Amino acid sequence: MTDLGALTTREDQQTVLTEAAVEAFKTGLRGKMIRPGDEGYDEARKVFNAMIDRHPALIVRCAGVADVIHAVNFARDSQLRVAVRGGGHNVTGNAVCEGGLVIDLSGMKGMRIDPAARTVRAEPGLTWGELNHDLQVFGLGATGGYVSITGIPGLTLGGGFGWLVRKHGLAMDNLLSVDIVTADGRFLTASSTQNPDLFWALRGGGGNFGVATSFEFQVHPVGTVLGGLIIHPLTSAKDVFRLLRQNVDTIPDELTWGILLFHVPPLPFLPKEMHGEPVVAIGVCYAGPIEEGERVLKPFRNFGQPLVDAIQPMPFSVAQTMADVLWLPGHHNYWKSSFLKDLSDGAIETILNCFTTVPSRKTVVLVDHNGGGAISRVDRDATAYAHRDLTYNFLISSGWTDPADSEKNVRWTRKFWEAMAPFSAKAVYVNYTSDEGDDVVKAAYGPARKRLVALKKKYDPTNLFRLNQNIKPTG
Repeated sequence: MTDLGALTTREDQQTVLTEAAVEAFKTGLRGKMIRPGDEGYDEARKVFNAMIDRHPALIVRCAGVADVIHAVNFARDSQLRVAVRGGGHNVTGNAVCEGGLVIDLSGMKGMRIDPAARTVRAEPGLTWGELNHDLQVFGLGATGGYVSITGIPGLTLGGGFGWLVRKHGLAMDNLLSVDIVTADGRFLTASSTQNPDLFWALRGGGGNFGVATSFEFQVHPVGTVLGGLIIHPLTSAKDVFRLLRQNVDTIPDELTWGILLFHVPPLPFLPKEMHGEPVVAIGVCYAGPIEEGERVLKPFRNFGQPLVDAIQPMPFSVAQTMADVLWLPGHHNYWKSSFLKDLSDGAIETILNCFTTVPSRKTVVLVDHNGGGAISRVDRDATAYAHRDLTYNFLISSGWTDPADSEKNVRWTRKFWEAMAPFSAKAVYVNYTSDEGDDVVKAAYGPARKRLVALKKKYDPTNLFRLNQNIKPTG
């Protein structure tokens, strides 16, 4: 009987499966199984970050919950390394593994909207852009995702920043329930009344506890918003950062905003002579009455001498796509991130000094204002998310197109991040880092880590789900 070549176990060892065992597994699926050499294999193993070039032995395109349970049981019993793919957008590339089994949820795109209750139940293959496209018809919106192609599962389980975050909180703060397949193949619902300990862990603990197969969210009335960019020359960057700092305590919850440093991509509403120029921009989304938004944003729009004011009324579903051009799929990516103690003059100087030496025009540096607002009104112990008291999130999202440029871009990113160490709060948003390891795990989960370890022992004692910012059941 023919054996399937060497596969990778979850302990990084090698194992061999018979062809009969693999065929029996395939027969039990409603969805499609893809193997090396099959048509579409190379496309199926691609993720957002082109730096990731892994070759799984088996990719299961799940058609429903039964396929997920079948795949989890097969992987566990066969001791296989497991990756779980939702949107495949996370920069670590943990949605695909080398030599193991990928549980691919990207085809599970079911959605049920209840306009009267203002809820939506969404399957894990949906992106935030797809979800909000349909919600827009009902004048509703879900908070989550600055970039529309980001998948729902990973972003939500790790927290969930997005364009409504200051008004309505993190994506996970709007969760009502999660359906999940755990490591032992059980299908559970986690909510405030069912398996509440698991529900606590899923809100901030990432993909450590199972495969989420649907999410029930509270959604909110969001029709037209004021969104867009105010672009200034890089020479004004210091003053623009200070403008952010001066207003973080006074802006209303309806305004979610941040500062971006980037080189201008080709955009139809910008003069060609601006393309490729380094700039600083204020990115905004005001989710409230338009007239009030015009009043709130007037001081920022009148500040300095902007090159372009591209703020305008737009449907919220359109606003969610406005940053897509800065984070395109297919680029090589390496990201470093941390929350800041404060946006001091020293931090601003360091950011600007480092950005002047950026090796790639695809790189974006971002300082988000996430403090105050709805995030801070949730009790710190209510969920596993540990960073509700921090005001600024800092991200270096390095991107480039030529693989030969990888070393210099990674080196520059790490050097930049090290230079920011004096200003770092030693806390990291779990969805924004390329690196793994115990230091990152401690920074990501903070004081929630001890409780998360206990729940990992309960729901995944063998650490089947380890391709993530991993919480080891051994502590």
